Amino acid sequence: MDAAPFHTGEQALQARTGVRERMEEIGDKVIRDHMPDQHRELFGKLPTMLLGAQDDQGQPWATMLHGPVGFVTSPDARTLRLQARPAPDDPVAPWLSEGAAIGLLGLEFHTRRRNRANGLVRALGDEGFEVQVLQSFGNCPKYIHARRPEAVERRSALPAQRLEPALDGPSIALLRRADTLFIASASSARAGESSANAKSEGVDVSHRGGLPGFVHVATGPRGLRLTLPDYQGNFFFNTLGNLLAWPRAGLVVPDFDDGSLLHLAAQASICFDGPALDAFPGAQRLLQLDVRHGWWRPAALPLRWSTPEAPPQFGV
Repeated sequence: MDAAPFHTGEQALQARTGVRERMEEIGDKVIRDHMPDQHRELFGKLPTMLLGAQDDQGQPWATMLHGPVGFVTSPDARTLRLQARPAPDDPVAPWLSEGAAIGLLGLEFHTRRRNRANGLVRALGDEGFEVQVLQSFGNCPKYIHARRPEAVERRSALPAQRLEPALDGPSIALLRRADTLFIASASSARAGESSANAKSEGVDVSHRGGLPGFVHVATGPRGLRLTLPDYQGNFFFNTLGNLLAWPRAGLVVPDFDDGSLLHLAAQASICFDGPALDAFPGAQRLLQLDVRHGWWRPAALPLRWSTPEAPPQFGV
């Protein structure tokens, strides 16, 4: 059986869940090497774009880029152009280079539409960069809190603060009240270096959402541990499959009230059963993230967001 478009980590989780053959049948139909027109149209409407990349140690990092509507364009079905670059203090900035594997997630928060486009950086310039799309697929609107962004006047830049594994009070408080975060992951320590498995391997960035408090913060044997419930999804297992293959994750947690961004690097593990899972009703498994270090970037985005509307899956 041809492994494309899923790599061994994704296949293992699909097999564990009993959907391996079904996902193989539909995989090539939903994970494409080009963007359908509706995906290209969505990207062009957005004021933000989520981005994931790896550093030289293989650690994934996630960030949120922003620009005026239209800062993302698609000249053809296999190309995205972004007229934006990560700020110099963004942990992604040093690793956005020609040929680097990256993951992109376009999310229109107020409609809950989201699409992914993963690939390789091309034509890197001072004001932006181009992406050769190798993987394109959509996601359902589940677990997304609807909210609208509004541009505000940018304040004077405040310096980024490096955080040790224990983090600090403001970052822990943000995690405990968060209803949304994003996770960057990779299929290997050097994802994207070989084009042989371009359809199944690379860097990815995905959304996680829940009611405020869904991120469980506790001190574990390795320091600060974050636990996220994983609910039933599309059975692709793009994120968890990556983390099974290469257990490092990069998180970005937006503060929708003041535009700050919390970036975290973590070691990942997956809990499939036991008392810990029983404590999260409805969860299929748990994603456990041991924090290694992070960055707090105050007022990084010149955006503020409306009061969220909870997704219907949470019955609120």
